Amino acid sequence: MEIQNSASASTAEPLLDLTALRADTPGCDAVIHFNNAGCGLTPRPVLDAMVAHLNLEAAIGGYEAAAARAAEIADFHASIAELVNTRPENIAFAGSATHAYSKALSAIDFRPGDVVLTTRNDFISNQIAFLALRRRHGVEIVHAPDHPDGSGVDVEAMAALMRARRPRLVAATHVPTNSGLVQPVAEIGRHCRELDLLYLVDACQSVGQYEIDVELIGCDLLTATCRKFLRGPRGSGFLYVSDRVLRAGYEPLFIDMYGARWTAPGEYRPVDTAARFEEWEFPYATVLGCAAAVRYALRVGPGPIARRTPALAGRLRERLADLPGVRLLDRGPAPAALVTFGIDGWRARPFKAALDARGINSALSYREFAQFDFADKDVEWCLRLSPHYYNTEDEVDTVAAAVAELAGGSR
Repeated sequence: MEIQNSASASTAEPLLDLTALRADTPGCDAVIHFNNAGCGLTPRPVLDAMVAHLNLEAAIGGYEAAAARAAEIADFHASIAELVNTRPENIAFAGSATHAYSKALSAIDFRPGDVVLTTRNDFISNQIAFLALRRRHGVEIVHAPDHPDGSGVDVEAMAALMRARRPRLVAATHVPTNSGLVQPVAEIGRHCRELDLLYLVDACQSVGQYEIDVELIGCDLLTATCRKFLRGPRGSGFLYVSDRVLRAGYEPLFIDMYGARWTAPGEYRPVDTAARFEEWEFPYATVLGCAAAVRYALRVGPGPIARRTPALAGRLRERLADLPGVRLLDRGPAPAALVTFGIDGWRARPFKAALDARGINSALSYREFAQFDFADKDVEWCLRLSPHYYNTEDEVDTVAAAVAELAGGSR
């Protein structure tokens, strides 16, 4: 399938062929889906790939179906590698971004007193994982300060902490789940490389929304999901593992017969590739759906997607900015396609339910998701709207009008 571009007089930016994209997306007929930061609407080729494999498993058996589709299954690693600019051998399938992140952390031999240097805007599950490491292994968690201009972490202050504390791990989330902030992960990576520090990036909300290049970022490990802006199935994600991490012998705490070879009764040897972070059992229909989703994104074009998706969010912010009682919460010079705001006079669940009743999908974030960020902003909850490239300008305006209508009341 070739998806052509057409011109837009209103934005002077190239727009994708929305007719073709929306025809590929059955969910567009049912809802205005502004919850792509939760799950993107699955395009038809992804659905077809998964259903076809389930039917094949039912017809000939699960092992036999996997053998028959071996080349297509291997395309999961190849397609992800093409997407993030690496080799298939550096990619491992995971059940989620958090699964991938936990696998990566488990490979690090933390000792009491080791420092984990991170930001105030890391994803909630990552922050909890760091706290668990502190509880179990006695590591110290250091949060680099944010820049006073609201652009995210203060990179120079973080670099100073790198030099002073020599952390065992530096970690950053590219785009946090609770706002449209885009963290300067490549700048952080440059300092990590200069100081030879291990660097882990959570790209869960940026893969599929932006062009991601692990070489430019300079990370040793990168995790992401496939269900969000990649529009793949739930229960899927991946881990990128750099060559230097593989050469250094990092391996997950619990490695199985797929990731290692039992070479003698008392010995085993990890495989040479990122497959050491995988398990023997795969949900093969899901793997094939992920490969189809990545190939679909590559055909649409990471560049056009990276221009259109944040632009739609920018249009939405413009429509919401002047509404009485609505407080936009996103910071930074060029926010991502996660539009977050508070609204006076409403409680969280009734407000989301009012949007649900209008056929508008959204998500809620609470203070427990972002203890530092929401404390700074003095909010207990916010609503998150996250459009994607297949959404339309008319949908943006419809959503903004619905918020304006609801802002006039209170619940």
